Amino acid sequence: MREKFLVFGQPDIRDEDIDEVLDTLRSRWIGTGPKVAKFEQEFKDYIGAKHAIAVSSCTAAMELSLLVAGIGDGDEVITTPLTFAATANVIRHVGATPVFVDVDRFTGLIDAERIEDAITEKTRAIMPVHLYGRPCDMDRIMEIAERHELVVIEDAAHAVESVYRGRKIGTIGDFTCFSFYVNKNITTCEGGMVTTHRLSWAERIRVLSHHGLSTIAWKRVTSAGHYEVVEAGYKYNLTDINAALGLNQLKRVEESWRRRREIFERYNEAFDGLPCWTPPEVEEGSVHAYHLYTLIIDTDRLGKTRDEVRNELLKMNIGTGIHYISLHLHPYYMGTFGFRPDDFPNARWISERTLSLPLSPALTDDDVADVIDAVRKVLGG
Repeated sequence: MREKFLVFGQPDIRDEDIDEVLDTLRSRWIGTGPKVAKFEQEFKDYIGAKHAIAVSSCTAAMELSLLVAGIGDGDEVITTPLTFAATANVIRHVGATPVFVDVDRFTGLIDAERIEDAITEKTRAIMPVHLYGRPCDMDRIMEIAERHELVVIEDAAHAVESVYRGRKIGTIGDFTCFSFYVNKNITTCEGGMVTTHRLSWAERIRVLSHHGLSTIAWKRVTSAGHYEVVEAGYKYNLTDINAALGLNQLKRVEESWRRRREIFERYNEAFDGLPCWTPPEVEEGSVHAYHLYTLIIDTDRLGKTRDEVRNELLKMNIGTGIHYISLHLHPYYMGTFGFRPDDFPNARWISERTLSLPLSPALTDDDVADVIDAVRKVLGG
């Protein structure tokens, strides 16, 4: 057994990241300023998007996208129940109603073939989630959205490196929202980004994220003139300290992706034949971001629950995650909308069996070997 607990989701923080943050602190400009602008430009170039706006979180990115799309009271937004709470919470924040569509049992992604059946006269948008780093069926989703005149807002919190049939995630939907939270493939500690193809949307997101002011602080102190309050906005801006942490992470994003792919493949090989499986690889021409390595435990064959497996791994000093317990099983959504456990059977099925293992470029080969040994012992390998 490991002597030291292996933390799930640990970020890969290197000396160059620390030096960049220290440089920002020494500059005395630590709010939204030149490093945020540089981070936005370099992220936009990496994705190939027309516009990129840095914000304080992916949650903020999604909420602002909904607001700019004009979604509010009485509207419905179609999304998946197998996601983090933020995806549906932001729909509630703007006064709309999340309409869940069940997932594919093998990929965990929203089942695009079920989306059309969920559309009503109140439907205004579709919010697909690129779960684990696997891109959704965007051709089908965009076709449905175009035919019904719906906005597509992509939750790409797991999908910085993802590609769908030769097109980078971040260049397909109307808005795409990325996360730079602590455990993401690029981290700014807390932070997010919105990409969009329309200049007017980008400009309004920027205004709304800065209290609704016509001019952000950095421009106010580097040029003449005053700001005007043009909307009742929000405090959703990213700081230069956060952006500084992300700049070098972005530079090595492909290097980090290759390391996670290597670990992913080692896990696949080591766990072959055990009472578990992981969602399949993506099709040719697409790219998996390898954000999460998620085991689906064959609880019937194993004779143990997912929670029993997780507890045994914890006793062996291996940290894990659960991605996710379907939102329709949580008290708020059950109580507010009257969901029943069997309303989304595939999402529930995955919820009861899913377990994510450590997957980070910060892991050493010994760390990976410890995870493999522990999992094989617990699962009877």
